[in-house]
Amino acid sequence: MTRSRTANTVLSILALLSSTAITTTYAEDAIAYWTNYAIYPKRCINYNGNDQVMYSMFEQSSNHCTDTPIGTYIASVPTFANAYLEQLADNAADAGGEYEYPAMATYLECTYKQINGADYYLQLGCNDEDTSQLAVNIYTDAQCTVPSTINGYDDANLAMDFSISFKKCTPCVIWMDKNDDEIDDQYYVNKQTNAPLCSAMWDYKEECNGNCRLMGKEAVGKEGWNRADKVLLSILSLFGLGMLLAIIKKRQKMSNKDALLEQAAISAAGLQQSHILGIFALLILIITMFALLGLKKITWALLLLLNILLFSYLMKLTVDGSVKDTVIGPDGKIMEKDDSDDEDDDDDEDPMSPSNAAAAGNYANPELPQIA
Repeated sequence: MTRSRTANTVLSILALLSSTAITTTYAEDAIAYWTNYAIYPKRCINYNGNDQVMYSMFEQSSNHCTDTPIGTYIASVPTFANAYLEQLADNAADAGGEYEYPAMATYLECTYKQINGADYYLQLGCNDEDTSQLAVNIYTDAQCTVPSTINGYDDANLAMDFSISFKKCTPCVIWMDKNDDEIDDQYYVNKQTNAPLCSAMWDYKEECNGNCRLMGKEAVGKEGWNRADKVLLSILSLFGLGMLLAIIKKRQKMSNKDALLEQAAISAAGLQQSHILGIFALLILIITMFALLGLKKITWALLLLLNILLFSYLMKLTVDGSVKDTVIGPDGKIMEKDDSDDEDDDDDEDPMSPSNAAAAGNYANPELPQIA
């Protein structure tokens, strides 16, 4: 008998210690003031056969949910939606209005409905096609655990008048404009300690790790070209084409001297003109392939590099074409030297030219007086 009482006493002490530890853990985990916190609904997923809302909690709402979250959690769609509606009602009341609950609030609970003579049960859940949308799902049991699929879908054909702002950072405490006469110190305390959405989601949270995050991870597809990207891509391509045509035109007017100097520079680098053209064509081909594959960053980088190279070479040709040789005239003034005039002068001074040859043939020796 004594042993039995002792055992009961020990068990009572252990139970008390256990409950105290649980209470202490809960107290440490509880949040008293929600002023700086924020919640970020990520997506709606089906995890372990139940429709769940995945969300993250952040300590600093001023960072707009861009820093590291406290954690990522899940809650059933009806639980999250109910807390979301309570937050909207609280915001409306704080603004001096009355919130009108949507018709979809009826389906927060498992609701019986007869469709075409058959018994079904409806409840709010995830949309089968979009993880950022909700839908009213059809079930065959009163607990809404066995989906009733029609053509592979369990969504009821009901118009939705309620939605959750997924992928949007929402502060836990939303302040309204109020006059000082309308409020007192207790208003601020209640506002910071009563946050319907965040407090409920903190109390009903379940950790989302490993398989949960993997199942909720959306397939990352190729980032395509939007309208703005296509416009900018066309502008850069046309700009590069215009510079290329200008380069061809200037090269046609390039003097023989400049052409020889350029060829010498290319040869000194161990290249030939055909190599330069081949590299240019290959670069255009690579840019085109990356653009078709939707690889935007590397496409932008290579296209900008190509335009910079074309612009630099065009500026070089422009500067070289504007510089002319100069000579000092008889009066000491600096004059531009015309290549065509120099060639004409050289022809005039050439002793083998026809005019000089003709002049040399008409030369006659002067007659000298004869001495008797």
